[in-house]
Formats: sequence, structure tokens, C-alpha cells
Amino acid sequence: MSASLSLHDPLEARHHRSSEDEVDVRRRALAEIDNAKFGWFHIKACLVAGIGFFTDSYDIFAINLCSTIMGYVYYADATGSAKNTTPTSIDMWVKGSTQLGCIFGQLAFGYLADRLGRKKMYGTELIIIIVCTIGGAFAGNTARGLSVYWVLFIWRFFLGIGIGGDYPVSAVLTSELATSKNRGAMIAAVFAMQGFGIVAAAIVSIIVLACFRTAVEGDQLMLDYAWRIIMGLGVVPGIIALYSRLTIPETPRYTLDVEQNVHRAAHDVRATIGAAGHKTIDDVHEPLHSDHAQVKAQKPTWTEFYHYFKQWKHFRVLMGTSVTWFALDVAFYGVNLNSSIILTAIGFSGSGTPYHALIRISAGNIILNLLGTLPGYWVTVFTIDRLGRRTIQFIGFTMLLILFCILGFAYHQILDKSVAAFIVLITLAQFFQNFGPNTTTFIIPSEAFPTRFRSTCHGISAASGKVGAVVAQLGFFHLKDRGGKNAFIPQLIQIFALFMLIGLVFTWFVPETKGKTLEELSDELDD
Repeated sequence: MSASLSLHDPLEARHHRSSEDEVDVRRRALAEIDNAKFGWFHIKACLVAGIGFFTDSYDIFAINLCSTIMGYVYYADATGSAKNTTPTSIDMWVKGSTQLGCIFGQLAFGYLADRLGRKKMYGTELIIIIVCTIGGAFAGNTARGLSVYWVLFIWRFFLGIGIGGDYPVSAVLTSELATSKNRGAMIAAVFAMQGFGIVAAAIVSIIVLACFRTAVEGDQLMLDYAWRIIMGLGVVPGIIALYSRLTIPETPRYTLDVEQNVHRAAHDVRATIGAAGHKTIDDVHEPLHSDHAQVKAQKPTWTEFYHYFKQWKHFRVLMGTSVTWFALDVAFYGVNLNSSIILTAIGFSGSGTPYHALIRISAGNIILNLLGTLPGYWVTVFTIDRLGRRTIQFIGFTMLLILFCILGFAYHQILDKSVAAFIVLITLAQFFQNFGPNTTTFIIPSEAFPTRFRSTCHGISAASGKVGAVVAQLGFFHLKDRGGKNAFIPQLIQIFALFMLIGLVFTWFVPETKGKTLEELSDELDD
């Protein structure tokens, strides 16, 4: 028996030392990322992810303009109020198809990025976006059965899968590569590129329409080329970013915590922070070559997911991130039902010749986004790591609740007495959506969950938001004309106020993530 112990104890001691070495390597490697000096790699990561979101928002917003243009092409021969106008039901489904696809993409890519790795999925979603954007730009009527609108619906549904996939993968990858000090600003900057994408779609439409002015004034059916070019140009930023996405390194956190490959993780840390790292990164080499430096990856399973989230302290966070995103998107997409009223009020409604009507709509949308949307995004970028995510979300939901109550209960009185006041209130709502829950609901799920489930949980939260978008676009779209054209909008805004109250309440369930490491937030410090 003593001989047995003498043989067993050294082996056990060796295994114990090796395990301690691995824990120490993990702790030091993660510290290198969290405390690294902000450098070119971080800027590159933001640009690569941000260009993807620029492309996403360009594609989503461009369909609003393209659908309007298509009305002048495919309904030029209609009579009365239907002339030059895409029917409401068709317009609704063509626009809503992207949101439907997003739900599937967010759930699928969220899970696959946890299962297969961030790097393996990064770029795949962009390829889908590029292919489907080109396909949509060349959509046409089939010989029998399908009109150009339904062919476009199919392409845009699959486009939505790619756009949806970009949400969890880009958010989580940026979060896991960021420093603790600047993580909020980095993720917010990626998301803020949506604002530039929206404005870019309107600018491109003005340029394309200007190029076709003579042709359109001679024959409005020449607009058939215009909408295809506007939509097709959405592939350009995606193509520019594709190579960088396909070659970006795996996040060291995923390599350490899921693949459990300590040697490769150290290599990924050096590839990530390079010369910005401290000399302790060089000390990682010695324990890497132990027998336990690389073990078989333990991929996350649904059983493990269930056991983790059946605990209230964990489930409450997922519930909070999902419900707040859902509540926000109901109002975020629903408030856009007022855009035609605002455009009319500021003299940019779609009236006159086809060319002048479309130019005014595009210019009006640029003005609207420059007033509230873009400032809201970038104020968040520059303040989120000082004020905190939860604080900004509380501010946003509170202000939106107040603004929607004012607009909902005094809608006609405000419009009748002061159109300028109405525009100011809507602009403030757009500002506090983006300096508020529209940005923070994207950021918090990329920080608050363990590495093994981080992307899946972000996908679930984001998909919950898109369900809210579908409710607004496909459900409330019909309600707004109940009792007459735009007659039900005051009641809809009151409903939006109720959703803001729901978002405000459920914000109590999400943690403040400012200044904390991802491991502190998910209790993974010594796992």
C-alpha cells in the first residue's frame, strides 16, 4: 500500500501543479486583454465590425426608399390613390421579411458562434448579406406565379438571416477583444455605425436619382434601374470588410474557456494586442507545453444551458436583456409610423413629379436622422464608460415614457398649435432611443453572460427585440389607420409609452457592467 501511495502521490501532485499553471496562465492572459493599451488592433476590430453594421442598416433602410421607387414603376398605370404607390400589404411584407429573417439569423448564429467559435462564423453572415443583396437587386417577375415583390421578399428574408447573424457575432467578438476600460465605447461605436448606414442610403439614393433625372423625367419607368442600383450598392462596404472578417483571430476567451487550448490562447493574445501587451505575456510559454496545455474542447450543450439558467440569479439577467430589447423595438420601429407626418410638416413629403417627390423624401430622411438619431448614438459612445450602461438605459426609458405620454395624450393639440413642437418632441424621442435603450440593449447581453453561452444569449435577446419589431411593423401598421388615415396613431403612441414602462421595470433585472471584466460579470474568475 505504501508503494502504491508513493507512485500515486507524485502523479497527483504533478496534475495539481499543471492545473494550477493553467489557471494562472488563464488569469494572466485575460488580464493582458483587459488591461492592454488601446491600440490599432482595437480600432481595426471596431472598423471591421462597424462596417458590417453600416451595411446592415444601409440594406434595412434602403428598402424603404426602394419600395417607394418601385411604386412608380410597377403601379404607374394604377388609378386614383393607388397610382405610383406600392400597396400597403405588399410594402409591409417586403419590409417585414428582413425582420423575420433576422429572428432566425440571430438565434442560429448566436448558437453556432458558441458551438463552433466566433472566428468560424465571422464573415459567413457577411457572405449571406452580399449574395442576397445582389440577388434582391436583380429580382424580377417569374413567368408564372411570383411577382417581383415576392421574389424580393424571398431574397430579403435570407438577407435578414445574414443581418441577424451579425448582431451576436459582432457584439460578442468586439466585447471579448476589448479592454475593460473602453469596452462599452467600442461596442457602442460598432452599433453607432448604423446611423451612418441610414444616412448613406439616403445620400446614395439622391445621387442615383440625380444621375437618372433626365431619363426619369422622360420616362418614369427608368426608375426601375434606380432602385436596383441603390439596393445593389449595399454590397460595397460588405465586400471591403469581408477579408478582414475572415482573417480576424479567434478571441482568446473562447479559446481558453471553450476550446480549452491554452497554447493557442496565448498565441491569440499576442495576435490580438501585439506590442501593446505587457512582458508577462512572454512568461506564458513555459506552462503551455505541459501535458494539460491542450485538452479536448468541451462544447456548450443545451443541458448545460438549462442547468445554468434554471437558477434565478442567471435567468433574471437573460429575462431582463430580452424583455427590455423587445419593449424598446416595439416603439423604436413603431414611432417611424410618424415619419410621413414629419416629412410633410417640414416640406419634404413625396409630392410633385416622381423625381422631385423621391428627392424630397430622401433629403427629409437625412434631416430627420441628423437631428436625433446620429447625435444619440455618438453621445452614448463618448459617455457610456463614465455613466454606465444601466444608467443610460434608465435615462432613456424614463425620457421616452414621458415623451410618449405627452405625444400620445396631446397628439392633435400639439399638431394643431405647433408643428415645430411636434418635430422637437419626435426628435427628442429619437435621441433618447439611441442615447438610451437602443444602444444599451445591444451592449449589455454581450457582456453579462459566460463565454460558453454569451453569443447564444445575445442572439436570444436580439431575437426578442426583432419580435417586437415584427409586432410594430406587421401588427401596428394596420392599426394606425383604424377609424381613418393615421387616426389611431395617438393611441399607438400611448401603447408605446406602456412598453417604455415595461422596459423601465425590467431594466432592474440587468446588471451594471461598467468597468468590470467579463469574468467578474459571469462569475468565471477561477473556473
